[in-house]
Amino acid sequence: MFKAFFLIAALSCAASVLSAETLYDFKMDNIDGKPESLAAFKGKVILIVNVASKCGYTPQYAGLESLYEKYKGQGFVILGFPANNFMSQEPGTNQEIKTFCTRKYNVSFPMFSKVSVLGADTTPLYQYLTTKAGSDSLHGDIKWNFTKFLVGRDGKVIARFEPNVTPDSSEITQAVQSALK
Repeated sequence: MFKAFFLIAALSCAASVLSAETLYDFKMDNIDGKPESLAAFKGKVILIVNVASKCGYTPQYAGLESLYEKYKGQGFVILGFPANNFMSQEPGTNQEIKTFCTRKYNVSFPMFSKVSVLGADTTPLYQYLTTKAGSDSLHGDIKWNFTKFLVGRDGKVIARFEPNVTPDSSEITQAVQSALK
């Protein structure tokens, strides 16, 4: 019985990834556990980031918040997806993550429930981002926390930035400015 359920669930996830044309085809639980369609962000330029609270890159939260504040009035949004895939650097509950981000970094951009971004249990959104979205040059496994995907107003991935590319880098700010035009 359990094996049959697991097989059906796996096939359902694979079907959703294969049928997805854009980011807007996905529904994810927000940090408070409420389902949210990513279609709610249609027409915006989106930066998707897998985040972690106990990582050497965690201070990037400050840069992400600054980037969000600077461009949100122009139709830009950041979507944070906590993930515990790398050295258990996001061990907390969704509530603990929310409290940490709010208190330590004043995060106001949308945060989502913890997901898996690597391995057999990778969430369908991240399966899509790493295998189907954008050009082949954007594909490949997530290597660490704070990997960033820039999505155009049409819901399609236009750039990928590895963790060492900071939110305040000219590479990211120029890509965001270009996508907002």
